[in-house]
Amino acid sequence: MTIDNDSDFKTALDELSRAGQRLVAARFVENVLALNQDAKVTTAVNAAKRTDITEDELAAAVQSAKKASVDSFTQCGHECDWGKQAGHFVAEAALACIKPAEPRGNAAWDAAMHARMARTCKSIAAGVGTDNDEAAAQYGILAEFMNK
Repeated sequence: MTIDNDSDFKTALDELSRAGQRLVAARFVENVLALNQDAKVTTAVNAAKRTDITEDELAAAVQSAKKASVDSFTQCGHECDWGKQAGHFVAEAALACIKPAEPRGNAAWDAAMHARMARTCKSIAAGVGTDNDEAAAQYGILAEFMNK
């Protein structure tokens, strides 16, 4: 399967089960995980990758990821620090992986969009503009996931 645009990408994500969305979402977050140094975020991603995780364990991981998201948001400051903003979006992406399913939501799509925002913030912080290849990387991650 070849995915080279957001329309096909979103359609493919919508076809995944909730567990499949969680697994591929974790892979999207792993691709930007280096932009966040909070161990709670890594723990949330590791929880999302577990196929045997219980609802209680997921609930605990959600609480931890929410804490990481709030903590990272407050670190951004009044004068936006783009590097810290990138870290906040990574925390939000990790939270998207494990939060309870929403009736019209898609965890993988939400995680993908937050991961793209993280990469954009990092690019701005580095002074290289907003062009990045995160979408293309995500297309490849999803195609690999679906081909297994």
